[in-house]
Amino acid sequence: MNVENIKENIEQFKELIANENQKEVTAILDELHSADIAEMMDDLSIEEAKYVYLQLEGEKASDVLIEIDEDDRKRFLKVLPPEVIASKFIEHMDSDDAADVVAELDEDMQREVLNEIIDIEQAGDIVDLLEYEEDSAGGIMAKELVQVNENWNVATCLKEISKQAEEVDEIFYIYVTDNDNKLKGVLSVKQLILNHTNTKIANLYDPDIKKVTTGTRQEEVAELMDKYDLVAVPVVDEIGRLQGRITWDDIIDIVREEAERDYQMVSGITGDVEPGDKVWQRVRVRFPWLMVGLLGGILSATVLRTHSAELSKITQLAFFIPLIAAMAGNVGVQSSSIIVQSIASGVKDKETPLKKLLKDTSVALLTAVVFSSLLFLYNFFTADNLNLTYSVSISLFIVIIFASLFGTVIPLILNRFKIDPALATGPFITTMNDIVGLLIYLSISSFFFNLA
Repeated sequence: MNVENIKENIEQFKELIANENQKEVTAILDELHSADIAEMMDDLSIEEAKYVYLQLEGEKASDVLIEIDEDDRKRFLKVLPPEVIASKFIEHMDSDDAADVVAELDEDMQREVLNEIIDIEQAGDIVDLLEYEEDSAGGIMAKELVQVNENWNVATCLKEISKQAEEVDEIFYIYVTDNDNKLKGVLSVKQLILNHTNTKIANLYDPDIKKVTTGTRQEEVAELMDKYDLVAVPVVDEIGRLQGRITWDDIIDIVREEAERDYQMVSGITGDVEPGDKVWQRVRVRFPWLMVGLLGGILSATVLRTHSAELSKITQLAFFIPLIAAMAGNVGVQSSSIIVQSIASGVKDKETPLKKLLKDTSVALLTAVVFSSLLFLYNFFTADNLNLTYSVSISLFIVIIFASLFGTVIPLILNRFKIDPALATGPFITTMNDIVGLLIYLSISSFFFNLA
């Protein structure tokens, strides 16, 4: 049984739900992965989904809840009583997932759900995590980890690990702390196995460990884990006390969210857009950059109106306006996209600013020479006006250089001032280059035709 078969026969599955055929519904759910069950929920009504969820037990129930779309999860949680949310879902989740779910509830419901959690320590962990900023390391970390004291010997350490492992799904690293809970280093299972039971942990652990603080931005955490190929990273407070850990699956979610956000920015959308958003919400996030585009279009029209005399005398000039604008926009977006990608990857640039500028200028010059030469040859053999040939070719040469450097410099400036450089791509670069490209083209044309 797989999710494709269920979706093809969804009406039959709905009939089982309507008849409250618990045995068959449960049998089907047992064969499906939690991600497949979450996918299937898209085809069910809220009441049908509620019935299905109530058939799930333990970790599978909590895994399905985490897998479903955030908006669908919010709607579903609203129809469940606090005691069911606590006992059926929250108590079987890792602390980071539990905190994410609780954060989606209103304040009154949060208090009620937290009061229904039997494990006071787990409830305390959730409360602690809710205090951190959502996009910080503290906001995405989990409290579950394996931690040992540097003063223990191997025998004591193994006993404690066996106890702690019950609360941890995957043991990636064993973290070593001192009596004040300050992180000292990391220990491998191999080191425990190969050493005598009386050996002190202080003599075994590796003090060279990559870590982040609770206030570290989640993007920086992702960059660190990617750079050093880490599957987990410990989180400490400002004085070095161990608070939790962040695992690779949390980072995958962050990378996906960042990619979606950057794509929306490049497309001229200023906020998150979800499938369930209302019409006004979708319109609102499009307005800012569309307004920029409108103002840019008005400025472009003003430039053309200012040079209307030249265009009326030499109508052939108008034929190349779309070409100049398109090349300016494309070159600018390409340049800015390369810089934004470089910044987003977190790779440290070893080149000096001057060397980098010289390289980008060389790229711009080579690109400009190639394409302006091609355009020159085209006009030379097809047009009967050398002034037009010179005007268009030289204009394109200058426009490509400007657009390339403009697309390179703007993202670097935004990044320097801690502004997301993705804002520099898409509508902003295109609009600015359209305006400047037209000014350059019409000014050079005026010079060659002696119309200024």
